Amino acid sequence: MIKNVHQYYLYLLTSKKIGTLYIGVTYDLERRVFEHKNKLTKGFTSKYDVTNLVYFEIFGHIKDAIKREKQFKKWNRKWKIELIEKENKNWIDLTEKWYD
Repeated sequence: MIKNVHQYYLYLLTSKKIGTLYIGVTYDLERRVFEHKNKLTKGFTSKYDVTNLVYFEIFGHIKDAIKREKQFKKWNRKWKIELIEKENKNWIDLTEKWYD
């Protein structure tokens, strides 16, 4: 049996501390955040300038990442903010050193 070598990511972006939130899933987090930051895709994140990665989770299977995304989308805003602040108290953009 061939082992799954891919990683999938659930990620949360924000426009600023306690700002507009966006939840997404991808298999290439660095590329996807780069696209958001450079507004390469039209839509919610480019319209509201949601470009700072403040939280992410890693999964071995896409089904698990999508399941978690659906769970997050049902959460109220307060719960999402509490999760972010538990892991990233100062809402630091986790990609600060990715694109030097």
